[in-house]
Amino acid sequence: MDLSEVITITTPVTRNNDIDSDVDMSDEEPISIVTPGELVTSDPIWMKGHGTYFLDDNTYSSVAGNISRVNRLLSAIPLRGRYQPETGDHIVGRITEVGNKRWKVDIGCKQDAVLMLGSVNLPGGILRRKSESDELQMRNFLKEGDLLNAEIQTIFNNGIASLHTRSLKYGKLRNGIFLKVPSSLIIKLKNHSFDLPGNVSIILGINGYIWLYKTSSTANDNSSHATANKIIESSKTNFAPSNVAITRLEQESSWEIYSDLNTSNISNTVRSNITRYYNVLKALSHCELGITEARIVMGYEASMSYANVGNMIDKEAMESICQDIITNEKMRG
Repeated sequence: MDLSEVITITTPVTRNNDIDSDVDMSDEEPISIVTPGELVTSDPIWMKGHGTYFLDDNTYSSVAGNISRVNRLLSAIPLRGRYQPETGDHIVGRITEVGNKRWKVDIGCKQDAVLMLGSVNLPGGILRRKSESDELQMRNFLKEGDLLNAEIQTIFNNGIASLHTRSLKYGKLRNGIFLKVPSSLIIKLKNHSFDLPGNVSIILGINGYIWLYKTSSTANDNSSHATANKIIESSKTNFAPSNVAITRLEQESSWEIYSDLNTSNISNTVRSNITRYYNVLKALSHCELGITEARIVMGYEASMSYANVGNMIDKEAMESICQDIITNEKMRG
């Protein structure tokens, strides 16, 4: 039997609108929603990006999503799907395997990311050369099941993301609770770590992994500039050079990052606030609202009408919280 009698190809669907079907070439960003096989543009000057394909000098969408344009590059961002890593993304991940000079990290994409031993801060200073002893005690720093926040350093040719935690704001996560939401709901911002009302902090991973935890009382003491200033002030007060070097303080911070012990003095009020924020995030995910710091705070304020935090997981309560957020945004313009 001839294969042409069995295999058939469906002709892509084109738009039958009164206006031209090409993408608007003005300065405004195209916001139209396309479906798989729908014509995006027939102008060959456009370059095809992710979520599109080229056929007979026409560009079609291969996914259901929104059209995004960057200069002459057209892409279709899917409404649902796995996280696509990009260089510079601030993510939250979970260690899945300890290998040879590297950790494998689940970040919610098609393949596990890798965290090289040379891309982390180890005790002894940031610039210390990694030795064989460090390789032998890798599980003392990060082991299977540990959560960490990191930044995507690069993307390999095979699509695997390489992470790094060289900044002291990255590292092992403690004193909190983990939550997973669709990555499409996380709005990419310049900063993804926020201190919220109620002595609670949050890390919004662009990959849809969120970490809620108690605000650290020494959050502002992690920078080397603050550390150096403390040393100078101590020297002026004691009229003697301090016996604690900057590298020693960096070493103590590194050990603190890899500690497995949670803080024992987390009050019930803070625990209740963390749970309240957790349910607010679930409400935003249920109503498919983009998650930002402002919406989280507005949802937290709206949730104060529920004395029992457990009542916030009801469908009516989640929709009511989201409606209050939308109303507040309309009032603020």
